[in-house]
Amino acid sequence: MKICVVLCVCLLSACAAPTGFTEDECRVIASQGGAIMRLCTTAGRSDSLFLRHEAAALGRGELASDCFRLLKEGMLATVRDTTDAGVGIAAPQVGVSRRLIAVQRFDKPGEPFEFYVNPRIVWRSGTVSDGGEGCLSVPGVAGTVRRADSIVVSYLDERDMRTHADTVAGFTAVIFQHEIDHLDGVLFIDKMLPPGK
Repeated sequence: MKICVVLCVCLLSACAAPTGFTEDECRVIASQGGAIMRLCTTAGRSDSLFLRHEAAALGRGELASDCFRLLKEGMLATVRDTTDAGVGIAAPQVGVSRRLIAVQRFDKPGEPFEFYVNPRIVWRSGTVSDGGEGCLSVPGVAGTVRRADSIVVSYLDERDMRTHADTVAGFTAVIFQHEIDHLDGVLFIDKMLPPGK
């Protein structure tokens, strides 16, 4: 127990340095120490309201901090949790209202998870498809959502601090659209098509 308390205090101290993250954000991130994080879900009122907020952008201060590294580790551990694995996750889902997502790139060899900072969809194809979706933050619910078949995503590269763009299609494009919706306080249930549509 003593070791756990010391570890949490050390992690919180590392995050408390001038990082750009708020004290509450540092507390949420440090309390998990890069391990599986608590998911915000629609099952709880306060979580549900939190998921409806528009997330804040990340800047240089946040990206250079230990908190950012721990947040990425925690998000990855959470989305890969074998008890309830996913194909994408957004920072608001783990209690941090920042514009960061992790997406499993089914369109790349090895299907890796990749992180995207301050992502925006800057173009959507006119062609759309209906597909089944679910969400780690909306347990027990699945439905059909209409999404663009291909998109162009703009994002900040954390290594060179420059804006990059990527054209994405198919199922991976669906994941991007779903996760970026989270950053704008939108859940897939808001876009679910009625049965038979």
